[in-house]
Parts: sequence; C-alpha cells; structure tokens
Amino acid sequence: MRTTARWVWQAIGCLWRPSTYLRWVYLLLGAALVLAFILVDSALGAVVSGLGLPKVATGTLYVVLGLVPPLVLGLLPAVREVEGIAVESLLAVRFEERPLGPARTWAQRRRTTAWFCLHLLGGGVVGVLSTVVFGLGAIWLAAPFRSAGTHDAVPGLSYAVRGNWTDLWMPAAAIGGLASLFLLSAAVGALLAYLAPQVLGPTAAERIELLEQQTATLAERNRLARELHDSVGHALSLVTIQAAAARRVLASDPEFAKTALAAMETSARAALADLDHVLGLLRDDRRPGSRTAPQTTLGGLDRLVEATRAGGITVEVEHRGELAQLPAAVSREAYRIIQEGLTNAIRHAGRPAGELAVGISIRLDASGLELIVANPVSGRSDHTGGGRGLAGIRERVAVLRGTVDAGPVSRPDGPGWRLAVRLPVNVTKG
Repeated sequence: MRTTARWVWQAIGCLWRPSTYLRWVYLLLGAALVLAFILVDSALGAVVSGLGLPKVATGTLYVVLGLVPPLVLGLLPAVREVEGIAVESLLAVRFEERPLGPARTWAQRRRTTAWFCLHLLGGGVVGVLSTVVFGLGAIWLAAPFRSAGTHDAVPGLSYAVRGNWTDLWMPAAAIGGLASLFLLSAAVGALLAYLAPQVLGPTAAERIELLEQQTATLAERNRLARELHDSVGHALSLVTIQAAAARRVLASDPEFAKTALAAMETSARAALADLDHVLGLLRDDRRPGSRTAPQTTLGGLDRLVEATRAGGITVEVEHRGELAQLPAAVSREAYRIIQEGLTNAIRHAGRPAGELAVGISIRLDASGLELIVANPVSGRSDHTGGGRGLAGIRERVAVLRGTVDAGPVSRPDGPGWRLAVRLPVNVTKG
C-alpha cells in the first residue's frame, strides 16, 4: 500500500516539474519530423501506385520509401550536432564532448542514425497520443455544457450527454488522459535521456582521444603561461631597475638616463608584443594562414644581455661550443631559462643595480648543454627559491629530460645564488 502511494505521489510530482513538459516538446519535434516524412512518402507513394507494378514490388517500394529517408537524413554529419543541442536543451543531458559536434566518423553517423530513429519512434507515438488526447479532451471538457442527447466526437465515435452529474466522467477522463500523456512523455523522455550519452556521446576510444586533446590543450596553455611569465616578468623587472637607475642619475648623468629610458621603451615594446602574441593564442582567434611570432633562441641572447646592462647591471657571459648546432626547441628553452635566471637575480639579489653582477656560463660539448646563472645576494634577501619562475624552469627542464640545481652558494665576495641546468643534447657536426 505504501509503495503504491509513493508511486502516486511521484507521478503527481512529475506533473509539476518543468522537465516533464520540456521532454514532451522534444518528442513533439520528433512527431513533426514523422509527419513531414509521411507527407513526402504519400507523394512518392502516389507515384509508385501509378507505375502499375505487381503488389509485391509495390509493397517493397513502400517499405523502402518509408525507411530510406530517415536513415539517409540520420547519416548527415550535422544531425548529431542538432540533436545534441536539442537533447541538452530539452532533456537536460550533459555530454562529455561539449558542444556536441557533427559526426566525424562513420561509427558516429551510425549511432546518430540509431538515435534519430529512436527520436522519430518515440515522437511518433507521443504525437499520435497527443492528437487524440487533446482532440477528445477538448470535446469531453465541453460535454457537460452541451444539450442532452447523442453527439459525434469524430466520425465513427459518439458520446451521450444525459444532462446530470453522470456527465462528469467525461471531463475527468479528459484530465486523466492529459495527465497520462504527460507522464508517458516524462517516462519516454527519461529513457531517451538515459540512452543519449551512450548513443550520441563518445565511445570509450573517442573519450580517450578527447582526453588526449584536452591534455594537449592544457599543456599548450601551460606552456604559453610560462612564456608569458618569463617574457613579461623579465621585461617588468628590467623596466623597474632601469627606471630606478635613470631616476638616480637623471641630474648627474643625463646621457646614461637617456640610455636607460630607451632601454625601458625597448623592453616595454617587446613585452607588449609577447603579451599580444600569447593572448591571441589563448583566445584562439588566429586567422587561417596567419603566422605566429617567432620565438627567441640563444641567438637573441646578446639583445637580452644589452637590455639588462642598460639598467646598470653588470652581466658577464661566457660560452663554449657551437651553439648554432643546438636543436631549435632546446635553444628556445635555454634562452627562457637564462632569461628567468636573470629575472630572479634582478628581483631577489637585494642589491642596487650598480652593485649587482651576474655571471652567465653556457657550455655545449659531447655530454650535453650546461647553463649556469650565478649572482651575489645580500643578507636581506630571503632567497629560498620555490617561486613560479623556478617552477617554470623545472617544468621546461623536465620536458627536455634534464636536471636543475638551484640554491644558495658561498662566493669569495659573500653569499650568492647559483642556477645550474644540464640538458642532454645530441649534436651532429656538419
């Protein structure tokens, strides 16, 4: 008894939920498509009847005309996308692939065709019942207000009006029919909502491919974030120290101040160019055929060093080996590592620009590529590492299967900081 009562309350609750009527609308869309197919098949059927073919051939053509149009339409790639939008909006289904795109493979097309036929089947049944229930419901709701006697509802179906309270069964039947229709629509819609992810959604293999694409996208965005951090962070650090140096010597050494201001302008322009490039990639607004900005390699190290020196910082560079033989990917990452090392020296050394000296060592030999950035630090600098810059360096080095050693060291002139990176490189001499 309690179970029956619970089912009744659940059924009544369904009638108050907006999702019940959204599912009914989704099924009515299928009914509209069924009606369109019936009209097309009727016109083609008239042509077939006039051919004078044997009954077996005529029946076979009727069956083909009834099945082929929905099957062919279901194979169209765009049907998956359209059905996905309708299912998400009206059946409240959330797919792993969002938005659900057109069918790209024949397996997706076959599953889309199966779903399309399910939609037509469910919509056709609910559409017919809706026509009957709404048609008879309107008549039976008005029945008690009609004169006593027998009236025709539709050809072949009549009802009697007695003019007393026994006529109330007709409005009650109309209301019960409407409730039953919407409950049936809710049940069919719930079944379709359960099947939609399995039929329209990606298969296990497609899920793996989708995850791989998402992983690649996240990795690319993470790489762009590192590029933005290193490039813009270094430029801002240079601008800050160059502005401080120019302010200190503006009256005593105007020429140096002009040089520092020009370096600030160059650094800011380069940072804006990098920022615009990276933001364009993140927005995915590149036009077909557009070129991406070339990424700086160790060939641009001289410009980086000169821009740093313009702020009054002493930078000594020592390199051994033919750096031009480095693979482009390794050269790009090496440049960013040295750039971040310089940025950390500027930010965390705790010394004025005129008292800061940074040593850069680049060595390429048969054992690989070694990068060292060393600088003194003052006692005021809490240089324990672990910032975003060092984390970005570790990520870059990990991709290239190298090693990182960063930490405080003792120098003849006092405490210091040393960043050492080793990258395995296979260099082929020309």
